[in-house]
Amino acid sequence: MRRVLLFGLALALLAGLAGAVLWVASGAGGVHAPGWYARSVHPLRYEDAIRASARRNDLDPALVAAVIYAESRFDAGARSDHGAVGLMQVLPETAAQIAGETGGVTFVPADLEDPRVNIRYGCYYLRSVLDSFGGDCVAAVAAYNAGAGAVSGWEAAARAAGHRLRLADIPYAETRAYVSRVLEARRIYRQAYGDRLRRLT
Repeated sequence: MRRVLLFGLALALLAGLAGAVLWVASGAGGVHAPGWYARSVHPLRYEDAIRASARRNDLDPALVAAVIYAESRFDAGARSDHGAVGLMQVLPETAAQIAGETGGVTFVPADLEDPRVNIRYGCYYLRSVLDSFGGDCVAAVAAYNAGAGAVSGWEAAARAAGHRLRLADIPYAETRAYVSRVLEARRIYRQAYGDRLRRLT
């Protein structure tokens, strides 16, 4: 009897997993993925640090989580080939500049390995590019990936054409994919985590 029950439970679990796979494969997962599945694919860690730094910099915590997801998949030890470090893949030279602007006189590059410091500096930079582009999230996220200098030219061309910067206006395929990934992840984080990533006023 016990074997029959265990076998039945195993079949039920497999059926549930198969249903989730079919849900995503059918395209429905991108819009109405079950909460447990969205949370398994888009994990959330360091939420207290995310909420604190988001509040300090007047950012949407779901956007911060989405940038972390796109940059490092929440791996605090991540390092890029270009020398970017940690959760939000902050370059040491960028962090040193931020430290100078914010009074962080004791900053050393190893500080970026601390998730709280990394999120604080990444949020500061994200706020600065949002301000540079008048709050335009597409331009700001593109600048987080490709640099504000490149995006300034794209944004100026878009304005000359009578509209804000759109994905189609971004000439770098990597940056287009990055912006799309971040914006989609922001939607998922808002939906999957609700009040845990609610913007505080």
